[in-house]
Amino acid sequence: MARKKKQKEPKASAVYRRRETFARNRQVRHLIQGESARLSIGELERGCEIFGLTKGQFSLINLVEECLKQTGPADVNIATWTAAHAELKAAEAFLANGMIHSLRFLVDVSFPNRQPEYCRTLRETFGDDCIRATKTHAKFTTIRNEDWNLVIRTSMNLNENRRIEVFEISDDAGMAEYLEMIVADFYSEPISWREADFEAWGGLKSDEKKLLKAQAAPKELEELEGAPDWDGDFDL
Repeated sequence: MARKKKQKEPKASAVYRRRETFARNRQVRHLIQGESARLSIGELERGCEIFGLTKGQFSLINLVEECLKQTGPADVNIATWTAAHAELKAAEAFLANGMIHSLRFLVDVSFPNRQPEYCRTLRETFGDDCIRATKTHAKFTTIRNEDWNLVIRTSMNLNENRRIEVFEISDDAGMAEYLEMIVADFYSEPISWREADFEAWGGLKSDEKKLLKAQAAPKELEELEGAPDWDGDFDL
């Protein structure tokens, strides 16, 4: 009997930036007694790393609000799979009262069909130029000004969901720059979206390589030099 050839494991993608560990600063918070977002994050500190687990008693928009109260006015990017009317109106209020200087959303391409009313609210409230859609299930937020570089990485959508959720808040300029760079990719192209564009996405533009190269450890530079430029025609 002929032996089956063992399939080769695919090679892992190149590591473009090795993040300095924040483990020594990390605070782990077990938040299952109905704690509010304010109580859950406490007082933010420079270089903080806060991990929390909740029972879904608050949403991503509540974390954003409490962070903004401590950072002061900032530029904000929000990636979410879905959102609801109340949370979108809360974000609108943050813009109106000056808590947010600029706001960009990255949502899943299915959002208009799943939640047409909420999508209409999003477009009517913030305008088409504040929204881009792609195939995404990522949930993260960047909150940045001259003093803070906050990143929220979470299982939470913008709206509340009464299930176990996790979040991590970091004051990390490198991570914030990286995620902003991802969002900027989608905002550098038109609003219309095609399936083929998602498949083409994945390379690095020359200016993005320069940013990551500046952050990379010496032994990573060779891998970064070999990373392809983005040559896809990406319309969103």
